[in-house]
Amino acid sequence: MTLLRRAGEWSRVAPGDADWRYLTFAVERVGGERSGSTGDEELALILLEGTCAVEVDGTRFELGPRTGVFDELPWTLYLPRETSYRVAGDAELALASAPAARKLDPVLQRPEEVDVEVRGAGNATRQINNMIQPGFPAERLLVVEVLTPAGNWSSYPPHKHDEDRPPEEVVLEEVYYYRAPAPEAFGVQRLYSAEHGLDLTATVRDGDLLLVPYGYHPFCAAPGYDFYYLNALAGDRHSMAASDDPALAWIRSTWDDLDKDPRVPLVTAGAAVRS
Repeated sequence: MTLLRRAGEWSRVAPGDADWRYLTFAVERVGGERSGSTGDEELALILLEGTCAVEVDGTRFELGPRTGVFDELPWTLYLPRETSYRVAGDAELALASAPAARKLDPVLQRPEEVDVEVRGAGNATRQINNMIQPGFPAERLLVVEVLTPAGNWSSYPPHKHDEDRPPEEVVLEEVYYYRAPAPEAFGVQRLYSAEHGLDLTATVRDGDLLLVPYGYHPFCAAPGYDFYYLNALAGDRHSMAASDDPALAWIRSTWDDLDKDPRVPLVTAGAAVRS
């Protein structure tokens, strides 16, 4: 299985492609209209750029405008299983879906409703846009955006979620979808698991996608350019519980003595920010 998919070499990743059970992820450009149906899955549509409207059972949901992931906070529309919809507009959308047993209600999350969090300290300070999180009326899907300032680390200390031992850790399938503000910008992503015999360190650029079926997965943005990634996750439990690499977990204790990077948050658009 190829864990790192390069920009232009992928458009959609389904469970059969990723050798896992639940998560499907795609990025699409909508110009005009397209129709779809969620079938037996719940679906999250995340507006990356542009403006669109989504009609669902006679209700019209307006998403946008969003000039880009580095400029404004996201619009996210959750659609339940067994739902037909039509998208119209000019927009780039990320779509994440997973099987669901219950048919819940559609939910539109506006930018001012996003829980913006400044996490970490020093050169591990980053911005977390918590979107579909535990407590959100979804069954299996979880969605979050991370903005990492140039030269900083995120997803740090390295953590994993590949063992079912709640409340400390749950099993989650995950993708990292990267966006950068320039073609020369790059980040460094590590994915490692002694249990699975994996230690991958890769240069990632705009539009690349990493599959995270298991293992610890820290990220670093190279100096000069801020970096963005979108995490979509799915598992048996609607939880974000993860465990740190025990060799590096001590780093959290150093944050009390460090200032947060003053560049963060990078994007707020009027939303409340918590630290």
